[in-house]
Amino acid sequence: MTVLFLLPLLLLTALSTLTSAAPDSDYHEGLVLQPLPQSSLLASFNFRSNTSQESFEQRHFRYFPRALGQILQHANTKELHLRFTTGRWDAESWGSRPWNGSKEGNTGVELWAWIDAPDDDGAFAKWITLTQSLSGLFCASMNFIDSTRTTRPIASFEPAGDHSSSQLHLLHGTLPGEVVCTENLTPFLKLLPCKGKAGVSSLFDGHKLFDASWQSMAVDVRPVCPEYGECMVQIEQTIDMVLDIDRSKRPRDNPIPRPVPNEQLVCDTSKPYNADDTCYPLENTAEKGWSLQEIFGRTISGVCPLTEDENPGKETVCLRVPHERGIIISPGASETRNPDGLSRCFNLEPSSPFDLIIPEQEALTHVPLDEPALSAERTIVGHGQERGGMRIIFDNPSNSSAVDFIYFETLPWFLRPYVHTLQATIIGRDGIRRSVPVSQIVKETFYRPAIDRERGTQLELALSVPAASTVTLTYDFEKAVLRYTEYPPDANRGFNVAPAVIRLLGLRDQAQSYEYYSPVYIRTTSLLLPLPTPDFSMPYNVIILTSTVIALAFGSIFNLLVRRFVAADEAAALTAQTFKGKIVGKVVALRDRIKGKGSKME
Repeated sequence: MTVLFLLPLLLLTALSTLTSAAPDSDYHEGLVLQPLPQSSLLASFNFRSNTSQESFEQRHFRYFPRALGQILQHANTKELHLRFTTGRWDAESWGSRPWNGSKEGNTGVELWAWIDAPDDDGAFAKWITLTQSLSGLFCASMNFIDSTRTTRPIASFEPAGDHSSSQLHLLHGTLPGEVVCTENLTPFLKLLPCKGKAGVSSLFDGHKLFDASWQSMAVDVRPVCPEYGECMVQIEQTIDMVLDIDRSKRPRDNPIPRPVPNEQLVCDTSKPYNADDTCYPLENTAEKGWSLQEIFGRTISGVCPLTEDENPGKETVCLRVPHERGIIISPGASETRNPDGLSRCFNLEPSSPFDLIIPEQEALTHVPLDEPALSAERTIVGHGQERGGMRIIFDNPSNSSAVDFIYFETLPWFLRPYVHTLQATIIGRDGIRRSVPVSQIVKETFYRPAIDRERGTQLELALSVPAASTVTLTYDFEKAVLRYTEYPPDANRGFNVAPAVIRLLGLRDQAQSYEYYSPVYIRTTSLLLPLPTPDFSMPYNVIILTSTVIALAFGSIFNLLVRRFVAADEAAALTAQTFKGKIVGKVVALRDRIKGKGSKME
């Protein structure tokens, strides 16, 4: 339990060390690099700007982006959280999520905000204004977040800022099918003071970022009122990505992996089948070498001038590797090692490029990875086009403490759950599966049913999973039949169902008699829901068949009505007369033409 949240806490500590400064400092940035198993590298970028509340209300923007500030003022938005996420976090290999999952969003686009409005209708009107404005600012499809994709969570999210208004309304929306790409990264960089030209943001390259195994971009705006001093409006931008070292080191002009030559293969010669044409690869115990130039395709372009002015000489880059591992840094940069023996930070030169090189070397010790407090898996079960079921599996790896959390699920209106079919089963470490009353697992339930074509289903459950147990929740649902105009062009692909949001409330360890209350967020994967889909080729087939029948019928009847039937001998005489008449007509026309020319000459 003492190392359960080691990586997120150390990450928070490192970045807080990077961004801590004097009270008058207004812009900070930092980068934390963490090698992960399976030749992966976690890079966490953090940018934070502050502006006074008075300057923000008077639209005097210095570090706060003007484009976003005007949108928030126009929509009466007091706190904003926006996420762009692609890929899947491999918790089994990489451990807990960075920032305890608080900077991570659902697959695609996720947005939630606190809006100041007198009633629900006024808040929703401002919400539509906010989504449409952000859609244009970030080049995303957030204008499609309508009433059917909007929910009002009760216990899943809490304000992160200091608010004085009592008329705040929380609204939440998702677009799980949104594809995140470079057109979203460019507006994100324009919100930064240095706009990717200097500082750690100069490492951003769309080809590298969106080639990552997992990446998340976050924008958080909240009011901050310290105990002493004036209130401020804070914007925090975060980018977390997990890069594959081998794939990132490939040159851009030759991205296809090539087979290793035979002379470079490292084979296990102890195998009985080892031969010149048979090789069992021998596992390499050495850590892979890499550098910023190889991973990101560029080096860090010095320090952002705003950071230098406000907080000169501050450590900007941190690396989490054991102290005994050798590294090479650019001349002029200084290194500071943390007492934990597992991380170090670097102070960059203001105007000199910075590169970090880690040669390939034998790994004697490793940075310990923390174990996730909870594992969650959600799948759609059943078969057929009319009904189905949802299965959610929660696994608590702790042997001594239970896990309490809020499970938040947003379902589209065409997926109609039957809450009365909710069932719970528990599997202990002994492998015995037993059914338990739902009330033993589900402490509280908030359910808002869907209204066709107006709003989706909102389901929030307060759950508790016992120690060393796996809990499975199941419920049935019914699929609606849509109008043919409501199907997308790729109707047979399925319809996206947004991932579920899990907020851990805290962990209680009775053996060590301590409590750890810190919100930890986990997102499940998105789902594809197959719906009853008509055969859209049938209208085409009907039109073709109908047109063919009409053409044949009309042509036959028309021929019967206008065609003249005569005997064979009459046909020969009629043909001769017709030929003679044509000759006579041409002679008459030629004569008239000659007479006409003669009269003109006279």
